[in-house]
Amino acid sequence: MSWLSVFLTFSPFNSFLRYKPHSLMRGDISSFSYISVYQKPAILFKPSGNPKSTFISNQNLRKSGYLLLVIAVCTSLSVFLLGFSPPVPCTFDHQRLQTETGREFNNVELSSSLHNVSYSQEFWKQPDDLGFRPCLNFSDGYRRASNGGTEKRRTFLMVVVSGGLNQQRNQIIDAVVIARILNTSLVLPVLQVNRVWGDESEFSDIFDDQHFKQTLKDDVHIVSTLPPTTTYIGRTRRRRRRSISSSIKQLHVNEDWIRKQFMGRLNKHGALILSGLDSKLSKDLGPDLQKLRCKVAFHALKFRAWIEEIGEKLAKRMGEGGPYMALHLRLEKDVWLRTGCLPGLGEEVDRLVQSDRLAHPELLTSRINMTARDRYVAGLCPLNAIEVTRLLKALGASNGTRIYMAGGEALGGDKALEPLRSQFPHLYNKWVLAAAEGELDLVKLKHRPSVLAAIDYVVCLNSQVFMANHGGNMARALQGHRAYLGHMKHITPNKKKLVQLLMNKNLTETEMVERIKEIHVLSLWGSPSAGTKTSGRDVIAYPISHCMCTGPEPSLFTRSLQ
Repeated sequence: MSWLSVFLTFSPFNSFLRYKPHSLMRGDISSFSYISVYQKPAILFKPSGNPKSTFISNQNLRKSGYLLLVIAVCTSLSVFLLGFSPPVPCTFDHQRLQTETGREFNNVELSSSLHNVSYSQEFWKQPDDLGFRPCLNFSDGYRRASNGGTEKRRTFLMVVVSGGLNQQRNQIIDAVVIARILNTSLVLPVLQVNRVWGDESEFSDIFDDQHFKQTLKDDVHIVSTLPPTTTYIGRTRRRRRRSISSSIKQLHVNEDWIRKQFMGRLNKHGALILSGLDSKLSKDLGPDLQKLRCKVAFHALKFRAWIEEIGEKLAKRMGEGGPYMALHLRLEKDVWLRTGCLPGLGEEVDRLVQSDRLAHPELLTSRINMTARDRYVAGLCPLNAIEVTRLLKALGASNGTRIYMAGGEALGGDKALEPLRSQFPHLYNKWVLAAAEGELDLVKLKHRPSVLAAIDYVVCLNSQVFMANHGGNMARALQGHRAYLGHMKHITPNKKKLVQLLMNKNLTETEMVERIKEIHVLSLWGSPSAGTKTSGRDVIAYPISHCMCTGPEPSLFTRSLQ
């Protein structure tokens, strides 16, 4: 072995060559993180005069100087030692020079050219609705079955719905559809207390139950409680409760499966208590049942008047300064636990998340064999504050953009949101807006997360632009509801491709921006043409195929509810 080979083996220069920021050993969280949100993104674009320059912090500049000095000394020493003696290894504390995406941000203030650029015209442009409008024209057969009188039905379906508000909302929609399939009356759904949410609200605490019953009176007979005449009530109540309780364990069940599985038991006992509805009913039902889903979601499920009033007041407050964007920023601790991802808030927080996840493995929702890095590269993780900021900037949002931030408190608090707030200072949430209103006191609702989620829903529904950084039930519900009301613009981040772009160190900033726009061309404008596919798609998120049509007049039903 030559002296040069020995030097390259033991010198710190070799450590620099072998350093691979993309490597992650299974279970080693110290070698991987997102773009760290503790690195304040005061510059989100490369300076226009030098598009190929990298983002290096002042601190890293000093460290880079030290690194070059150490390498120079070691190199000089090795040259001297090549002919005299074996090399003496030089060591130094090598810290990561780049983040996982290879995009660092420094503490230098934004250049005035970036501060003053306005992209309002591009960012606020609304999609062409292509003439689509709500159109719930049920078939003659469906209407004839309804004319038989839904209130005459003498069997009853009670459903127990679980999860957060929007997850419960989806199950309520399917409960109405199942009641229609079984030709039975529906008892107002029971909202199960969730261990994460901890909200003990009942259906009538969140939703307008009278409006719910009246809107669906021609579709399903709805009662508030099980009547005492059912066989469920009696001396053998406990035994009969077991005999009429059931759950759906199979995925993608259709109408025939529902009838075969439950009709006999329902007719025998007169009542059925059903749970486990979450995402079990097929997305591909008959046209009339798909329309019924839309009728429940967009017409029947209306929040209580006082909740709607608070949401409308906050939306009006947001709109006083012009158009506003709503951002569902899902960075709460439970999101990180359930997704199997790491928040990029430093090793201490990452280890805390990992420890809590190991203590509660049931919270991890899917793909348990994937590492945090694998999930991140696959686009399965929430975008953190820096990545959201980069995306919005690339899509044309200016520093003056008003943003309503929905959701709970982010893990890491204000410091985790600092990158976003530094670029978008007009960042508000319900607490800030309510305090500004004066008469609105949301403190009493702090332990009612379902009510707070409902308020967020109303404000997001009224925004000119909506984006969720990690999908979810609320994002899908709002996407469909906003489309149903006129295709108001929504942005669906293509996380997998976005991560790949942010990890590409060879792109100039101009190229980066153009590529980000390209991969979001459909979601950027929210075109209804993206929702015309029917098979396998949730009609609540894509209502065009079954619940909307083109023509001069909306259907009689939808016109009467406007």
